[in-house]
Amino acid sequence: MPSFDIVSEFDKHEASNAVDQANREIQTRFDFKGVTASFTLNGETVSLEAEVDFQLKQMLDVLRNKLIARGVDARCMDVQEPVLSGVRARQEVILKQGLDQKQAKDIVKRIKESKLKVQAQIQGEKVRVTGKKRDDLQAVMALLRGEEGPDLPLQFDNFRD
Repeated sequence: MPSFDIVSEFDKHEASNAVDQANREIQTRFDFKGVTASFTLNGETVSLEAEVDFQLKQMLDVLRNKLIARGVDARCMDVQEPVLSGVRARQEVILKQGLDQKQAKDIVKRIKESKLKVQAQIQGEKVRVTGKKRDDLQAVMALLRGEEGPDLPLQFDNFRD
């Protein structure tokens, strides 16, 4: 029986490369001349550090552009509130990976509401979709990629025929 898995992941190596590129761009930009600003990647968290809040916003745009250029979906970014303390401003960006229960239930609900002849089951941090016809599975993929789909970076893995 044909099936596939719906997951939400990103390539950690590409994210690391994007952070390195963003650091290099910040060091060479004219508007950051003489400013101590940096990106630091710790696991799945990117720490932005600058002197003022305005620079953090510019750094966030640079990071988003570098992630997109490296093929990492920018929707995986969970931007936290900036923390201002005297002469330093810090901000955390968490790179989300995996589907939590609420998101997985929402995906299953959308699939069931579409009235396609498929079954969807939550299996940990992924959703397995099975059906008799390959065309039905492709219709589910199109549904989730379309405008009615969730605002999540979704990938479709493990397609079996």
